[in-house]
Amino acid sequence: MIIVRALRTAVRWTLRHRKLVLTLIAMALVAYLSADGSSILAAAIIPGVAGGRHVVDGPLTTDLTREASPDLLLNEIDRQIVKIRPMATPIDQISRYGGSKHAGSMQVDYYNVDTKPTCTTLAEDYDEPDIDVEEGETPPTPTVKVTIQTDNDEMFDASDTILVQGVLGYKEDGVTLSTSELVLYVVSRDTTNGLVVMAVNGKTIGDVKNCVPSIEAETTLIRMGRAASELDVMSPQFEALPQKASNFCQIFKMQVEQSMLQKLANKEVDWTMSDQEEAAIYDMRLGMEKSFLFGVKQRLWNPDKKENIMLTGGIWHQAGKDFHYAAATMTENEVIDMMREAFTGNNGSKRKVLLGGSRLIGALSHLDVSRVVRSGESVSKWGIDFTELRSKFGTLYLLLSEVFDDCGMDDSGLIIDPEYIQKYSHIPFSTEALNLKSSGLRNTDALVLTEASCVVLRYPKAHMRVTKR
Repeated sequence: MIIVRALRTAVRWTLRHRKLVLTLIAMALVAYLSADGSSILAAAIIPGVAGGRHVVDGPLTTDLTREASPDLLLNEIDRQIVKIRPMATPIDQISRYGGSKHAGSMQVDYYNVDTKPTCTTLAEDYDEPDIDVEEGETPPTPTVKVTIQTDNDEMFDASDTILVQGVLGYKEDGVTLSTSELVLYVVSRDTTNGLVVMAVNGKTIGDVKNCVPSIEAETTLIRMGRAASELDVMSPQFEALPQKASNFCQIFKMQVEQSMLQKLANKEVDWTMSDQEEAAIYDMRLGMEKSFLFGVKQRLWNPDKKENIMLTGGIWHQAGKDFHYAAATMTENEVIDMMREAFTGNNGSKRKVLLGGSRLIGALSHLDVSRVVRSGESVSKWGIDFTELRSKFGTLYLLLSEVFDDCGMDDSGLIIDPEYIQKYSHIPFSTEALNLKSSGLRNTDALVLTEASCVVLRYPKAHMRVTKR
């Protein structure tokens, strides 16, 4: 009975002083591990009453924090990188701000969805029937339905309407020209002969109303909305299939070393390993910027190493549109044409970035400010200072990229839509210390910077190359 009472008393005391007991157990465990040599932590983590965790017998350190709450401390690598000379590497900068996706392998497969074409041109002249013939000849019979040939018949379906650019239609009498352009209605698509169409505001020829008037070849035809009748239930099908594309992640590396004597020597200025690391990161990013822009996607076999090297493809080759300008000093009309081409026909955003070489930026700098094209104030985006160029089509953020000059493309540029640029990382940017002294190679401190990544354009038509003729 005495033993039972003693045990009950001990249990009650333990429950009443459980925090103290847990603390003593934790301290004993730390002392045991420290004596064993398997741990050098001077503090311990114990569970709290409500499920929390507490540090005892020492200060809170980053190591203890990562052990107790791994998600509490943020990874600062990318945040530090984007602060290192961001103006020199805009593509790398913008892609990092957008957040990179993890790639499960060195090859990245992705899909692009394009838009159906909206305009084409007439392939052959269409001549309206001439009923004014010489006496004795039989005049041709005008018809409402006619067949025309275009350069891309497949983009049209039955019930589509077509705006014939530059050709005026007629008023209801079919004789007087209207101020509206001619509109055609697609009756059917003949896979061999072209499109069977009718005129909406056509011409009266003889006794036949709404005939299609003459249209010259190379006239622009713009596909508009479909027009169904009251009893139509169905419509020609519309299908959009994504197109598969791929790119390779390239392994970018940079190594920084400092000998022990260099580290210990007195210096006139404070130049440390951290300063060398920052300079190395800048040089590494500059090389990555050139690869992200102008690299060629390739799997290269190295016979010396007996292994493949993956090279990433640049976004310059991925852009889906081109614009060519003529003069060394751009005219306002050329700039308007460039912005119209950049912002129309792709459903992209109305704010895009133009990265250009020094000659292209110089040509744009000579532009006279007008009510149509205006040069705005400087604006900061993604840690970069841009100059705004505004028009009724959209706004361009201009930035001089010396990478274009370095690559011999000082009169060229690239307009990108930041909403449709994506970075993939197989190996996120990381640093690794090499112990070359212990391995017997060199008496130095060594650090290797590594990243395996690529940049892709998710919607090619939203991006445009700008080059001089």
